[in-house]
Amino acid sequence: MASLKGKTLFISGGSRGIGLAIALRAAKDGANVIVAAKTAEPHARLPGTIYTSAEEIEAAGGKALPVVCDIRDEQQVEDAVAAGVEKFGGIDICVNNASAISLTPTLKTKMSRFDLMHQINTRGTFLVSKTCLPHLLKADNPHILNLSPPLNMDEKWFAPHVAYTMAKFGMSLCVLGMAGEFRKQGVAVNALWPRTTIATAAVKNLLGGEEMVRCSRKPEIMGDAAHAILTKPSREFTGNFCIDDEVLESIGVTDLSHYAVEPGAKLFPDFFVEPRQAS
Repeated sequence: MASLKGKTLFISGGSRGIGLAIALRAAKDGANVIVAAKTAEPHARLPGTIYTSAEEIEAAGGKALPVVCDIRDEQQVEDAVAAGVEKFGGIDICVNNASAISLTPTLKTKMSRFDLMHQINTRGTFLVSKTCLPHLLKADNPHILNLSPPLNMDEKWFAPHVAYTMAKFGMSLCVLGMAGEFRKQGVAVNALWPRTTIATAAVKNLLGGEEMVRCSRKPEIMGDAAHAILTKPSREFTGNFCIDDEVLESIGVTDLSHYAVEPGAKLFPDFFVEPRQAS
């Protein structure tokens, strides 16, 4: 299967950044996308809304359903999934992209931020997956894809920001457990994580400003890597913790230079993975 034509994707946090890049790549094939995110009105520091994203998806060749959805709210998730199923007839793919970040050490981590990260990252991923699964179990070649890191128990990934690491690894634990739980039913559950930082609003606003954006890759690398995963046979490819550049190399894409925001700039490595020579 080399195309997502006619497939329906439910993407949390699909109004911008990596979620939108995955949606746009699927839309090029003629896929249907349920854009589930909170942003209905323009934000001063964050580009895009569910409605502008839907316009971009349809301009790229897909069909879109924008749905206001806070994945911390069980009823909103159930309503968003139901609306997508009513419009498109089912769900083939669930992409858990929505995430919250706060890179604070223990004594500077407010419990409100701790709760937010765990409610969105871990609990939200579990809830969205759980709600989509009855429909995925009826689909041909169903996939769940979590935007979460490999489970690396090295202390250095925990010590600087243990609350954030716990919340992101909670998403990865969903991959580990659900892949095993649903393997016999043919639902693939995998993770995807970038080797380098990706030029998103979060990187610009929270991590390092324009300099970090300049030394990052474009979200399109994640869109292309996700497409490669989501078109694999679900019964043959599950339980994997994938890195974007390795996924692309596995399908013959070895020159990654066009993904760089600034060609030739030294790329910043992302959290949870070791850097290597970037193309």
